[in-house]
Amino acid sequence: MRLTFLGGTGTVTGSKYLVERRSSKILVDAGLYQGLKALRLRNRAELPFDPASLDAVVLTHAHIDHSGYLPVLVNQGFSGPVFCTDGTGDLCRILLPDAGHLQEEAARFANERGFSRHSPALPLYTREEAVACLASLRPRPYHKTIEASEHLSVRFSPVGHIIGASAVSIHDGQHTLTFSGDVGGYDHPVMYDPEPLRGTDWLVVESTYGNRRHPKTDPSEEIATIVNQTAERGGVILIPAFAVGRTQTVLHLLSVLRRTGRIPQLPIYMDSPMALDATQIFYDHDRDHRLSPEACRQMAEGVTLARTPRQSKAIDARSGPMIVLSASGMATGGRVLHHLKVFAPDPNNTILLVGYQAAGTRGEALLHDVDELKIHGAYVPVSAFVHRVRTMSAHADYRELVRWLRKMPGSPRRTFVTHGEPAASEAFHRRIEDELRWDARIPEYGQTVELI
Repeated sequence: MRLTFLGGTGTVTGSKYLVERRSSKILVDAGLYQGLKALRLRNRAELPFDPASLDAVVLTHAHIDHSGYLPVLVNQGFSGPVFCTDGTGDLCRILLPDAGHLQEEAARFANERGFSRHSPALPLYTREEAVACLASLRPRPYHKTIEASEHLSVRFSPVGHIIGASAVSIHDGQHTLTFSGDVGGYDHPVMYDPEPLRGTDWLVVESTYGNRRHPKTDPSEEIATIVNQTAERGGVILIPAFAVGRTQTVLHLLSVLRRTGRIPQLPIYMDSPMALDATQIFYDHDRDHRLSPEACRQMAEGVTLARTPRQSKAIDARSGPMIVLSASGMATGGRVLHHLKVFAPDPNNTILLVGYQAAGTRGEALLHDVDELKIHGAYVPVSAFVHRVRTMSAHADYRELVRWLRKMPGSPRRTFVTHGEPAASEAFHRRIEDELRWDARIPEYGQTVELI
């Protein structure tokens, strides 16, 4: 087999891996780049292969940094199947059209306000184009062998993280190449622990938290403290949260806190129609998570949904205390930007970050105590209190990743460390070599390796 790294190197976004065997050619993940402009420009760069030549695409999970490039591939001639788990397929039907819609809205807003350097600003793809690519999805169950091409078969195994997330094992008849995808942690309040991997000849493993440990504090206690302190000031708690996974976890914790009287019965607004649809998927895929049907029902109790732009704008006209959840989780786009423009300047308010913040994103800037954010071509002052909950990550930390890898029988011939910022990947690379005594490498963007 031949493996080419076309994303997820030196960054946590843009995951794409080209796997070739004789006449077979498949792409594992088709992610969008996010964050730094130098990375985002790759979304519009020409690929080093013809998308029409692919036999198939295989998705580890539905997050946009792993699936959001699919409409581009289809627009450029790809016409094969996209294999994924059932949960990933259902989530892609929500996430991809929304991604197209957000890009159209961003382009429209830029053209109206004249802050784009391009005239006119154009979306990478439209909602209609995203919907069209969904016809390519071919959902398959976990643990079933799939003939993805003439020479390559594929198998999914669950890894926690979000609904439908999986490790992907590719077999060429003699050898196995496995991709971890994004691996969930242990004892998560919502998701199950990752299933141990089967033995593999080569392994590509993520390293998002390759140099960090998650604190063992209870996230609900941390959230309760922030909510109570902000409510006493009469302020707003604005929570940028990914619509899939993170929003549901936050809603579940808030539900428990409200029902047990640990926080007041504040108004809660969920300004993300997509998050509502994603919450329904928790009902449909109850085997993928720990929540009971009753817990799923309770997390939506007392939550006001903002479906339309008018309802979203009405939130900004309200005063606190209240809680507002809105995407995106790293404040790269979406409705949360409009809320930041209104609520970030007020020192009585709190911006509560509950997930990973990639380099170059507004969320990452907030972590570094910036006094202003550039939003829609203008600078917005940041006087609100910014707090990060470090115990809610859907990713395993380095200790949990090592624990997961130890359970795999045998050791790979070589392990490739990807999907991490440089410091995280380097630290996890050293840990794999020192603790597991495995041969580990950090690939570069565009690098091709022969797996022999």
